[in-house]
Amino acid sequence: MKTSVIEVHAMLSVLSVDEVEKRIGEVPGVESVTVNYAAGSATVRYDETRLEVADIKSAVRQREYDSAAPAVASTDAGHEGHMAPGEPPSSSAPTASKSAPDAASVRPIAPSGHEQQVEAPPTPDASAATPVPVPAASPADEHKDHKEAAGAQPRRPEAASSHAGHDNHDKHEGHSPAMFRDRFWLSLALTVPVVFWSAHIQELLGYRAPEFPGSDWIGPVLATVVFVYGGLVFLQGAWRELRSRLPGMMTLISLAITVAFLFSWVVQFGLIEANALWWELATLVTIMLLGHWIEMRSINQAQGALKELAKLLPDTATRITDGGEEKVAVSALQNGDLLLVRPGESVPADGVVRKGESDINEAMITGESRPVKKREGDEVIAATINGEGSLRIEVTGTGEKTKLSGIMRLVADAQKSKSRAQHLADRAARLLTVVAIGAAAITLGVWQLLGAAIDFSVVRMVTVLVIACPHALGLAVPLVVAISTTLGARNGLLVRDRRGLEEARNLDTVIFDKTGTLTLGEFRVVAMSVAKELTEDEALRIASGIESESEHPIARGIVKTAEDKGIEIPAAEGFRAITGKGVAAMVGGTEYHMGGPALLKTEKVQVPPELQEAAEAAASRGQATIYLVRDGRALAIYAVADAIREESRDAIAALHERGIQVAMLTGDAQAVADAVAKELGIDTVFAEVLPDDKANKVRELQTQGKKVAMIGDGVNDAPALATADIGIAIGAGADVAVEAGHIVLVRSDPRDIPRIITLSRATYRKMVQNLWWAAGYNIFAIPLAAGVLATWGILLTPAVGAVLMSASTVVVAINAQLLKRVKL
Repeated sequence: MKTSVIEVHAMLSVLSVDEVEKRIGEVPGVESVTVNYAAGSATVRYDETRLEVADIKSAVRQREYDSAAPAVASTDAGHEGHMAPGEPPSSSAPTASKSAPDAASVRPIAPSGHEQQVEAPPTPDASAATPVPVPAASPADEHKDHKEAAGAQPRRPEAASSHAGHDNHDKHEGHSPAMFRDRFWLSLALTVPVVFWSAHIQELLGYRAPEFPGSDWIGPVLATVVFVYGGLVFLQGAWRELRSRLPGMMTLISLAITVAFLFSWVVQFGLIEANALWWELATLVTIMLLGHWIEMRSINQAQGALKELAKLLPDTATRITDGGEEKVAVSALQNGDLLLVRPGESVPADGVVRKGESDINEAMITGESRPVKKREGDEVIAATINGEGSLRIEVTGTGEKTKLSGIMRLVADAQKSKSRAQHLADRAARLLTVVAIGAAAITLGVWQLLGAAIDFSVVRMVTVLVIACPHALGLAVPLVVAISTTLGARNGLLVRDRRGLEEARNLDTVIFDKTGTLTLGEFRVVAMSVAKELTEDEALRIASGIESESEHPIARGIVKTAEDKGIEIPAAEGFRAITGKGVAAMVGGTEYHMGGPALLKTEKVQVPPELQEAAEAAASRGQATIYLVRDGRALAIYAVADAIREESRDAIAALHERGIQVAMLTGDAQAVADAVAKELGIDTVFAEVLPDDKANKVRELQTQGKKVAMIGDGVNDAPALATADIGIAIGAGADVAVEAGHIVLVRSDPRDIPRIITLSRATYRKMVQNLWWAAGYNIFAIPLAAGVLATWGILLTPAVGAVLMSASTVVVAINAQLLKRVKL
């Protein structure tokens, strides 16, 4: 089996996600299809021995010609609303390509957690009308598309979606807030005179509208225009749903307005004696347009935040060559290029600082609010903002290989994956559609059997269809998904699998890998003891000067500790190694020796009692001990070990506050593990664990009935990450660990673990609230719309039903937006 990604923007402009999946799945040899509306692509798994990518492309194009032509021809309903991510709503936004032959282009799957790695990209189909588009996830291309849109240049299909992450709430394929906004305002302008000249409204409010020749036709004519212009989008949506055999909310709305429209014209022509429903029809369409406009604005606001990052990439970069500086397009950059990033500029590509020092604002990528100091050898991330210093960086990643692009891919994948709550909402929405149609038919029949007037019965039926639309139910979960995924990404929490985030609320045990997760994975001076004639800072200054000439990991740890404390490192003279014992050098005109216990024996060094006691304590914790010696006497002792991250203490305290136990896995000796566990307050320690046994330790806790999360960063952690109920990978770690995790931490900050649980609990709470509101609303609304309280004079008009239905949608949207207030 082979897996490829096919661009299907043209199909999505006229077909629902389910219909696209169904049609591609009908191609012989295709095993599975998953459509990502956010990216405008379909992930296709197929038997490469039976067909090739070109065969799938050809089949897709044929299906577009067979079924999509009528809808494609309608700019207003299909393409008018397509906008690039982050593009301001405008009715004049450039349209997406409507050329069917270019609808399907193929690219290999980017390594972002898909089931299998695919082969190199196939040769583009020579018959394609336009070049094969580059992947939509590329931030550089996203930025370029945005700029093209601003200049009203032709747009590529991959930038056309303004409705990202809304895969399963697919009644709005091809729509935009601008389209609904424009239709709403015009429909409202036409509806006002319809309502004003309505005989029913005049009687109800006790006024008389002016009469003139043709005034009786104001309602029929203007309401018909509203039906055709404003209602067309619902009718086309219903047609797509019925063609896919998946009737939904568009079907209900279309049934309601079509019944009202046809019934009113029958009355208008005098075929039956009843009251026409012109003002009800016009107000119903107008209110529906308003509700959809509000809904889509909420969705776009939730989706647009992350994609705004793409616009942070500059158009050009300053490349340094042998001939000097030159301005080049960001798309022309290659790995190894040397770039100049001036103060205040955006970093154009991922890279490594080769010269200079500055503070970089990485908040838009990692969520870290404080600028991060960057020196020679430090990594920088594309789209981050340089501070006051000037940097020369060597490019290490461009285009889709930047961290920004990877983040956007992970977010798109997360929004594509369905949680259990989403499956529940999907089933409930489809069931409610069937119930609503049945209830409407029963309502019409019952009122007719009771002898009610036909216009009364039709109004009851229309009201049931309108008020029962599973609008809020369809929006309840997807909007929360979009907001929570984006909120997590902006705080350095990348959700690769929605189910992982959903299950995080149930965790009761978190296992940390020690090295590189709870600790820095680098040596540092973790404890010191000095003689009376020295201060700790002075002792560390002298030691760092001596060890600055050495490349030994422990020596580098001492130097790094001094740098972290802002201690100026002095120059050392006459540095020499004492084989097997340590080193010696002159600092400030005085000779010092540094080394371990072997140095003490050889040089017969005198060690003061307080230093000896500190050395023994360090040894009991499994820490290396280094002595600073002058004239045969020890002046200081340095306990060197893998330093604990300062953030680890806060992380574990926060987990304990949430009632979660903490365990630690490490291959280190028991004494070292116990020392770290004691300092951090860890509940359970697994020491001297071989790499292959890490997954077994996870299973051991799972057999005790615990819900386990595993946090790791290395290749050896991947099996344990995959075994745990939730795998959380440190983003700075090995790629294989990232691939195995459900959630990725961009910042490598253990304090993000409690934040994940906070986000999970808040997200689930909002999902449940929205589902209860959406479902509970219909339990009361349908009987009320059917007229069960008519005996008491309580009746709802279709317009009031539309208001209530739209109100429920707005409540769900507002409730989902409140998720943004959660403090992570």
